[in-house]
Amino acid sequence: MAALTWKFSLANVVRRFREETPNAPALSDGTHTITFSQLDVQTSKIAQFLISHGVTPGSRVAIMARNSTIHFATLLAISKVGAVAVGINFRLSSFELTALLDDADPALMFVDPESAPLVPEGFTTFVFTDALEAQFEEFEAEDPEGLHPGDIALQLYSSGTTGLPKGTLITNQNLSWTPKMGREFYRMSSDSVNLLTSPLFHIGGIGYGMTAFGNGAHTIIAPNMEPSTLLGLIEQYRITNAFWVPTVIRFILNDYKKHPADLSSLKLVAYGAAPIDDATLLEAIDVLSCEFLGVYGMTETAGSVTALDPEDHDPGGPRSHLLRSVGKALPWHRVLVFNPETLEPCETDEIGEIWIQSDQNMVGYWQQPDLTAEVITQDGWFRTGDAGWLDPHGFLFMHDRIKDMIISGGENVYPAEVERVLNTHPQVSQAIVIGVPHERWGETVKAVVIATEPIEESDLIAYARERLAHYKCPTSVVFVDSFPLNAAGKILKRELRIQYGA
Repeated sequence: MAALTWKFSLANVVRRFREETPNAPALSDGTHTITFSQLDVQTSKIAQFLISHGVTPGSRVAIMARNSTIHFATLLAISKVGAVAVGINFRLSSFELTALLDDADPALMFVDPESAPLVPEGFTTFVFTDALEAQFEEFEAEDPEGLHPGDIALQLYSSGTTGLPKGTLITNQNLSWTPKMGREFYRMSSDSVNLLTSPLFHIGGIGYGMTAFGNGAHTIIAPNMEPSTLLGLIEQYRITNAFWVPTVIRFILNDYKKHPADLSSLKLVAYGAAPIDDATLLEAIDVLSCEFLGVYGMTETAGSVTALDPEDHDPGGPRSHLLRSVGKALPWHRVLVFNPETLEPCETDEIGEIWIQSDQNMVGYWQQPDLTAEVITQDGWFRTGDAGWLDPHGFLFMHDRIKDMIISGGENVYPAEVERVLNTHPQVSQAIVIGVPHERWGETVKAVVIATEPIEESDLIAYARERLAHYKCPTSVVFVDSFPLNAAGKILKRELRIQYGA
């Protein structure tokens, strides 16, 4: 397959490098390494297994598992069949998981042994283990290239502002920009060694992973986010590139003080997905002694849309104010700020809603045309729901999150979802959820509640933890008699944030 004519898909990346660099290392996980040639054989066998179980182009195949080379290989195998990989967070509660699976209706579920007991009845499940070769030994390593590659590659879920599951549909065309992004902004090449830390059910996992993998580089898959694990992998594989959310950066800095490691191989660390405080960023620049790249993007944009280049990181210098920026739009995007009421472009330095026009924008939400129409305009702009402004030089600054999303430890928490659960409690009249600062997680969830009769804080938290993933649940509750309202009767969450320390 010629490098200049190949059409991008997750599967075609494997096909390309099995021809160009068959013996180059493709994936490692701390215990073993697999080359592009070996990965091609492995993914073809998994693809034949899928076909034998009735998976066809367009079928949904769900994966609920921890990060591993097998998880990554399964995503590629699904692409070889032309099916759609549905990423599932293994931390979801049984209530959330059932709703998500009912929505996706997968033909087959791939799960690791830890996740298998969580799967509700009624779904066809395959439990994969480390002994992958033995599990697929009976299948031929035949690449089903004759199948239509399929346009939709990924269906990634977030519960969203409605509190209900929404599957973001990401195409191969959306993802086709990731290798270019890797070369031109993450400064990767085929010689790079990239540490993949984010969960593979996130765009920050598979999307960021393709920035290096799509350039034939060596991808190291971290099995967990423990700082000792990450520092060990950096030393073991001589990592050159990584992407970390601010919480992980803080964990690494704290662990490094106790257990120094050789980090001299690091060339560039990207950060994003949540605001980073000045102290953490400045300390990271000093301790890690490498270049830093700030990025902004989301699932709906299949990854990064802006970048704050290493040259724009100038702590203590005349341009130090740019450290509060998320950078400029990448050349193949248009990023503008619009007045959310008039829908007219804002003036320079005027706060408004961030809109993005790009070939990376999702095609929509799975089976939710009305919701899709709310966020994608007829001329292709994606309305992010985030507030910010552009300075005279095109640098984007974040102001707030219009959607009120909370980011706790790099995980997105949508207040509507948590509020919906709390409001089902028989002693709750109304609950409002806000994010408040947390030293370890960046933000944590706080519930402000009007109760119909007395209820213990611990009881309400326990009620939520029975129904939601624990990172979404309140860590504190305050009981009030009323909420601050505007003239139209709308609850002023901003006032609650001010009052309760956010």
